[in-house]
Parts: sequence; C-alpha cells; structure tokens
Amino acid sequence: MTRLLIVDDSPLMRRLLSEIFAAEADFEVAVARSGAEALAQLATFKPDVITLDIHMPGMDGLACLDRIMVERPCPVVMISSLTAEGADETLEAIALGAIDFVAKPRGPVSIEIETIAPALVEKVRAASRARMSRATRLADRVRLRTSAPALGRTRTPASRGAAKPVAAGGSEGLVLVGTSTGGPAALDKLLGQLPADFPWPIVIAQHMPASFTGALARRLDKICALSIVEVARQTPLVAGTAYIGRGDADVLISRRAGALVALAAPSAPELHWHPSVDRLVASAMQYLAPERLIGVLMTGMGADGAQAMAKLAEKGGQTIAEAEESAIVWGMPGALVALGGADHVVPLDAIAARLTGLIGR
Repeated sequence: MTRLLIVDDSPLMRRLLSEIFAAEADFEVAVARSGAEALAQLATFKPDVITLDIHMPGMDGLACLDRIMVERPCPVVMISSLTAEGADETLEAIALGAIDFVAKPRGPVSIEIETIAPALVEKVRAASRARMSRATRLADRVRLRTSAPALGRTRTPASRGAAKPVAAGGSEGLVLVGTSTGGPAALDKLLGQLPADFPWPIVIAQHMPASFTGALARRLDKICALSIVEVARQTPLVAGTAYIGRGDADVLISRRAGALVALAAPSAPELHWHPSVDRLVASAMQYLAPERLIGVLMTGMGADGAQAMAKLAEKGGQTIAEAEESAIVWGMPGALVALGGADHVVPLDAIAARLTGLIGR
C-alpha cells in the first residue's frame, strides 16, 4: 500500500483528489490543509509520495517542498497552473527536488478534474517508485542538524563562444535526447557539463506542456555554457546550441536549402507523449546517415523513444541509455535496454563525457 499525502489549502481540491486516489486499490490517503500540517505529517503519517499545491497561504508550496527535501526527502508531485508564472515556479520546484508535476484544470475544477485524473494517478504512482538520490539536499540536512547557517546556491555559466553552423557533408551530425519524468533536472546535469563549442547540435524531446518548455529553455540557457532555445518554429541547427521541442507539439528534423533545421509540428494524435521522442528520431534518420546520429534516452515513464533508438542502433547509429542507478524513473531508458538497443548504458553524470568521446572518435 502506497501512503499518499495530499497537501492543498482548498477543501474542494482535497476532496476531489482524495476521491480519485481512494478509488485506486493501492493508495492509503491522508490530507493536509497547509504546509505546516504537511511537515507535521512527515513524522506521523510517513508518506511514500506527496502531491503539493504551489499556491497556499502562509507557507507556500515551494517553501514547504524546500523543508520536505531537507527534513525527510520523499517523492513529490507538484500541482501547478498552466501559466508563465506557474511554469517558472514549477521548474523551481523541480530544482528543489520535486519529481514531476500535473497541471490544474483550466475550467471549473469539479467538472474538469476527471480530465487530469488518469495522468495524475499515473504520475503519482510512478513518483512513488522513483529513485530519490541519497545526496538530495544532503548539505542542507547537515546544516539543519548542526544549526549552521544556510549558504546561498549560485551557478555561474561558462563563457560562450560564437555558434558555428553545422558543416555540410560528412562532418555534420546531431545528438537526439529524449526524456520525461525527472527530465528537467537531468537536462540540467547533462547540458551543464557540455562546453560552448560542442560540435554537434542537440535536439531534445522533453515531455511537457507548451507553457513550460519555453521557461525550461530560458532557465537552462542561464546556467549552461551552451545556448539553449525552444523550437517554436522552423529553426536552423547550429553547433554549440541545444534545442528543446515546444510542448504539446512534436519536434522534427528536416532540411531547408540544404541546411538542417528543427520544426515544431502538430502532435501526432496516435502517440501518447509529446514532444514524441520516437517521431524525432525517425525524422532525423530520414536526413542523416545513422552513423551521424547519437540518441540519448534518459529518465522518464513509459517507452517513448525506445523503438526508434533501437532501430537507430541496429542501422549503425550510437545510442546511450541512462543507467538505472541514476535514473529517477527507469522506464524509457530501461525499455531501450530491454530491446537490446543501448550501445552504452551509463549514469547521468557520465553521459556528457561519453558524448564528447563518441563525437571525437
């Protein structure tokens, strides 16, 4: 039985969320009306997973999450609004240690809650099984126990060089990255380790709503040596840049006037997740030889990308699957490994070095 703590200041939301999970046989549910109540239940109820509203009076969701990750780290799924402010707050929550998020219904909650119920249950169930790093906020926990003053956390991006267009002919290539649950933090680690002069463009399919991918690109662009942009329209691909596909659409590779470009295409209705990793990889294979492609599949629920990357490996491309030891959810990379399509299985903090080595060969 999975112990779920629902934290929301709205009586209606607490009731509706409780009803959704009470209908599932594998959840034991408790509720908290505030961040303070949630912290008190960490020791009494000992939740396996938490849903946490961002906007609450008094201690808001971010402040509550911060204390959870210091006092008793456990998987947290944020309940967020589909706004620019909500996107920034949600990404801050993920940086603090949240596993995933679910967007609130845009209309009347009591009517539209059923539209998010399947995704909510799926994400909370996956989060409850997610791997929490033993090092999560370790320094902060030590400071809490020793009453030492908290230290600010800052990151200074490396200086950037001018982006260089991909050369025509045999020297061009692409890195294709797919990720879902736990992806923003994984992308922070991967992209943050790559230099500004990384020789191949990187195109990323991160499962996320459209209102979030732009905020994710801006956030990563501030902390990485690479340039990071969202693909919202036809975009030329240049070295030293990572391209994040716009949410609720699919990101595809094509050629225009002989040059490689990324396109934001309407999402394929037959596919479950968007931007689709499978569709991204399949499109790239139409315009580049397999040996000029490297596929990277990282943390995420389901199996998106596994079939296409296995085909890429079979045809001579290189594929990297994040190792189970570092993946928050080993669904997508695990599916690639199960298909026998992973040429390299490495932990998250070693993927950047493996990429650099493969391209430098």
